[in-house]
Formats: sequence, structure tokens, C-alpha cells
Amino acid sequence: QVQFVESGGGLVQPGGSLKLSCATSGNISRFNTMGWYRQAPGKQREWAASITSGGTATYADSVKGRFTISRDNTKNTIYLQMNTLKPEDTAVYYCFLESRAVLYWGQGTQVTASS
Repeated sequence: QVQFVESGGGLVQPGGSLKLSCATSGNISRFNTMGWYRQAPGKQREWAASITSGGTATYADSVKGRFTISRDNTKNTIYLQMNTLKPEDTAVYYCFLESRAVLYWGQGTQVTASS
């Protein structure tokens, strides 16, 4: 099993910044991919960003240039620096980990960009 501890969500004004963290523990291959999906009210969950254990990062077009994903392999932790937040970024952000062809999910953290 894999355990998640997500943190960093909250309320911010449009144009502001937040940084999410997702720490994992458990039976995890050192070769894995981690990242974030998000789900806005009334919408389907959508992929936002991913990073491999080798450090290759990819982004959805909607967040590219504003969000930066990074990781610390010694801690099995990833981070999502979110800048220039927009109201449409408001969603529950779910951390995920793909290890040995199995997908695991965190509990989610709320991000709200509103004035």
C-alpha cells in the first residue's frame, strides 16, 4: 500500500501563488511517475502535471508556463508551485503515484482562486 500526505491548498486572490506538497510512503518502486490531477465543481477530473523519477516534467496546456512541478526522490515527495492563479484553477487537486503499473491517489486538497 501507499500512503499520501498532501498539503498547501487554500484560498488565494487571482494572480497569487500557492505551493502544494505531496509526500508518499509505502511499497513504492524507485522508478515511478507522480503528479497532479484536478477536479473543478461539476467537471471531470483532468490531468495537470506529471514528473518521472528521472525528473522529466510534463504539463497540461492550461497550466504550462504558470505551474512548476518538482520532486525530492529522497523523500518521495513532489511539489507543485502554482503562480498567476486564475479563477478557473479553482479545484480539488489530487496527487497521484504510478508504481509498477498501479495508480494510487491522494485524498485531495482544495485550491480556490477568488477575490
